[in-house]
Amino acid sequence: MATERSRPTPVARVLRTCLHLLVAGLLVLVVARSAFADRGGDPAAVAAAASAMAAGYAGGPRLAAVRTSRRAAALWLALLAATWTGLLVATQDGVWLAFPLYFLELHLLGRRGGPVAVGLTAVAAIAAWSWHQQSFSLAASIGPLLGAAVATATVLGYQALYRESEERRRLIDELTAARADLAAAHHTAGVLAERERLAREIHDTLAQSLSSIQLLLRAAQRALPERTEAAAGYVEQARQAAQDNLDEARRFVRALTPPALDGDQLPVALERLCATTTAHSGLPVHLHLSGSPVRLPAAQEVALLRIAQSALGNTVRHAKASRAEVTLSYMEGEVALDVYDDGAGFDPAAVAGRSGGDAGGGGFGLPTMRARARALGGSFTVESAPGEGTALAVQLPVTAEAGA
Repeated sequence: MATERSRPTPVARVLRTCLHLLVAGLLVLVVARSAFADRGGDPAAVAAAASAMAAGYAGGPRLAAVRTSRRAAALWLALLAATWTGLLVATQDGVWLAFPLYFLELHLLGRRGGPVAVGLTAVAAIAAWSWHQQSFSLAASIGPLLGAAVATATVLGYQALYRESEERRRLIDELTAARADLAAAHHTAGVLAERERLAREIHDTLAQSLSSIQLLLRAAQRALPERTEAAAGYVEQARQAAQDNLDEARRFVRALTPPALDGDQLPVALERLCATTTAHSGLPVHLHLSGSPVRLPAAQEVALLRIAQSALGNTVRHAKASRAEVTLSYMEGEVALDVYDDGAGFDPAAVAGRSGGDAGGGGFGLPTMRARARALGGSFTVESAPGEGTALAVQLPVTAEAGA
């Protein structure tokens, strides 16, 4: 109760003001009836008792202890009850003050002590009325008892509504905090997903191209000084690879479609990739097309192109192959990409156990390719063995809207 009184709501403040006005009005009415009507009491005694009760009532709300301590509130109510008892002795009209006292007792003494104090106040009002009338009647007791019942129901109902409102406010605060936590978690997940996406993009484009540039420059270094024309060709290829890398870096900044797909369908981009790989590495790479090409969603075309880039990059760096074959198959409800080389091969289980998962050790390729395929609802498989070459297979579902 002390907590509730320390944070009064606007409704509580209005009710408190109304209660103050009710007490003041009833005291004035009691004094006026004693002075101007024949009520059988000494007007001076009535005025003195009413003044004492008014002073006691006015002093209580100004005491901080009454607002914060239930014991101090009980002592103030006891003093107020004593002044009220004096008013009851002076005039029977003092019974009217029982009604505002009910509200004070219920509000300040809580759900346990309040009803007990209300009952005692009602008994005192009935006894005082019967003493002034010099007889007891059941009809005379209905008023105090009915007032006590109405006051109890009103205060307890208001307190129940207040508790429900506080509980609703607490739940809203918890919901707001939970939404904030959820938004932060979504933000963190988005940041991690974007980091992973950028890592895949950098590995499949910039890292692969830089590896090709390194191979070309090594070849140019070996050709010098005897074969200057061959070295110049290697340097030109490295320069073109660097230009492609620059296009990719600018694409990261602009967040545009990959340059390899700008205005072209996937088969054309793969054909260009095979030709570029052959020119840079000397490894014969051929593209085979099966089925009728359809325009795929940009995310699927980008994923297939990046997987092909990563697979061919691994082949050039690690496989020691004499040829590589890339097959793009358009089938009913799905599209498949297969990359095969006749190189040294490897043990997929042993590679999966390493941190990188790349065929050459310490790379990032196989997990990245598998993640790209699974992110689009597809599958990714690797078949290889030492000395038997390597075959990568990717299948992605094709929706009905893809062709359109």
